[in-house]
Amino acid sequence: MANYKTADIRNVALVGHGGTGKTTLADLFLFKTGVKTRAGSVDDGSSIFDIDDEEKERKSSITSSLGHFTHNGKRINLIDTPGYPDFIGQATGAIAAVETALCLISATSGIEVNTRRTFQLAGDAGIGRAIALNRCGLENIDFAQVIADIQDTFGQQCIPINVPNAVGPAFTSVQSTLGGDSEYSQALTDCIVEADEALMEKFLETEELSPADAVAGITKAIASGTLVPIFCVSGRQDIGVSELLDGIASMFPSPADIDRAAEDGSKIKADPNGPLAARIFKTRIDPFVARMNFVRVYSGTLKKDTTVKNQSTDKTARISTLNAVQGGELNAMPEVIAGDLAAIVKVDGLHVGDSLGDVKLPAMPFPRPMVGWAIEPKTSADQQKISGAIQKLQDEDPTFIVVRDQQTKELVIYGMSELHLQIVIERMLNRDKVGVNTRSPKIPYRETCTGSAEGHYRHKKQSGGSGQFAEVHLKIDAVPKDIDPDEHFTKARFDSMRSFHYDPVLNYAFVDRVTGGTVPNNFIPAVEKGIKERMERGVLAGYQVQDVACALFFGKDHPVDSNETAFKMAASMCFRDVFKQAKPVLLEPIVAIEITIPADKLGDITSDLTTRRGRMEGMDAAPGGLQVVKGMVPLAEVQDYARGLSSITGGQGSYTYEPSHYEVVPANEQQKIIAAAEKEKEEES
Repeated sequence: MANYKTADIRNVALVGHGGTGKTTLADLFLFKTGVKTRAGSVDDGSSIFDIDDEEKERKSSITSSLGHFTHNGKRINLIDTPGYPDFIGQATGAIAAVETALCLISATSGIEVNTRRTFQLAGDAGIGRAIALNRCGLENIDFAQVIADIQDTFGQQCIPINVPNAVGPAFTSVQSTLGGDSEYSQALTDCIVEADEALMEKFLETEELSPADAVAGITKAIASGTLVPIFCVSGRQDIGVSELLDGIASMFPSPADIDRAAEDGSKIKADPNGPLAARIFKTRIDPFVARMNFVRVYSGTLKKDTTVKNQSTDKTARISTLNAVQGGELNAMPEVIAGDLAAIVKVDGLHVGDSLGDVKLPAMPFPRPMVGWAIEPKTSADQQKISGAIQKLQDEDPTFIVVRDQQTKELVIYGMSELHLQIVIERMLNRDKVGVNTRSPKIPYRETCTGSAEGHYRHKKQSGGSGQFAEVHLKIDAVPKDIDPDEHFTKARFDSMRSFHYDPVLNYAFVDRVTGGTVPNNFIPAVEKGIKERMERGVLAGYQVQDVACALFFGKDHPVDSNETAFKMAASMCFRDVFKQAKPVLLEPIVAIEITIPADKLGDITSDLTTRRGRMEGMDAAPGGLQVVKGMVPLAEVQDYARGLSSITGGQGSYTYEPSHYEVVPANEQQKIIAAAEKEKEEES
């Protein structure tokens, strides 16, 4: 049995931008609470929370890491998360497993891009939020302005719960604003009583709060979002850290203070005796320990040597061991009560987001990766191992996606940024000894026609013995989008039509208008097959043809030399020749893009969008002085957008896009694409 109760647990995720001191603070927590005899260091590679070799080499976190300690009788589970937007998926998983996100902000750098993002993620998740204002002991700090910037960006509910006795090198201690005469004291009290009607009535009667009422009120206010307390600290100087630890233990919500919602909308109470509701929020593939799945129990008690149902797959999983996690160390534990975190080791079939037990939890909202690289194995040995290596990476990181493009035949990996993909490829090489070559993915252009044409082709081959003969006459027409096939293909221009086959995906129809048996019925399927094969190979530049109708209306055969192969060849060549006369054009994929930027960068972004052949569709204001620009832009113009957006906004911008539709490529761009395709074909030959 655990020697603590659900109400004694505090689950906290350290989030914020890179370089704000999250890992240093996490290591200091373990040292100050007696878990470690010295504070780990990021700089010398001794941090408890930077486990992977890549993290130690880069001196920055790449994945989230767990630790735990006890302070003032409370069991505190801590998740340290990477600070760079490239690894936002790790912060997303951590936020789903905790009640409070402690967002670190550097007093010298202020609010940075991942500060905004993780703060918003925590708000969307419905958990409590707090801020640790770090590095208050450095020079050139305007404390009042930093607090004003935080309130302007995140709201007036962000109130210092303590303030420095001085800023800069004279900073030696913090002073509480609770119940005092600080300029923030009244605002702090207002935020506390706003979350509790009974407490508000009591305060209005007495005009004061007892210390016990104030602390209990702070917990409820953090849980409800009416208060975001700001703690002032200097991690490297160990100033204000003890007060922050006291605040986490006494003020941060426990699992019992924040109800969770099941997928069906019902509430989940953090009751160790309730129905089991647990979720995998992180997976780690360790070369020594093998597979570890990190689990958060929301209700009930998860015990070792038991079988539980995986609600996400309708299968069962045998949980043979449960482990408390301290960085890279595992310590066996017999059970995990409601509210606690643990690692399940060596159990296959579990993935991030899976719900275990009697209740299914909602899907975890991981962001969609935007940056793609086409990859291919360097050697035949790499080819044999690449599938297993990629699967491990996908299991560990839900923001890493792999797609086999059916049109371009490329294996494309998608991540949050180029750095994210570089790390993935390094890990594949270091851990699984798989090397790959990378390049920009091909754009899946399409081909179509804007007019109509007809013509014929005779295929004749004689090389001794039986020969080959077939003659095919075709008419090709452009087909409008969103047609009613039955209505469209029975119009007069398809007179004498015997039948048609329609493909709604490609908006393509094969129309049989043969009369008088000029093409024997047994060869008509071969004609259709030859057309489809040619459409797949393309005519202009080797891309799939769509939005056309092809009518077979005449032909000739030979009683001896005609066969299916001959008619298939004749149909393919006839389609090629006639399509070229039907005003062919290239189509390019258009994506709907949403770009979130600081308001002062709006003009730069709209100008850049125009140079990328994009167009604005609308604009919305967002919290924190941000603007969301909505537009349409060719996919070919956003493959390098992450780099360009970062340059324009100083790393403060982000974007997402979704496939929308296809549009005709401008004539000058079309010539470039066709020329590039011809050059590539020559090189392959």
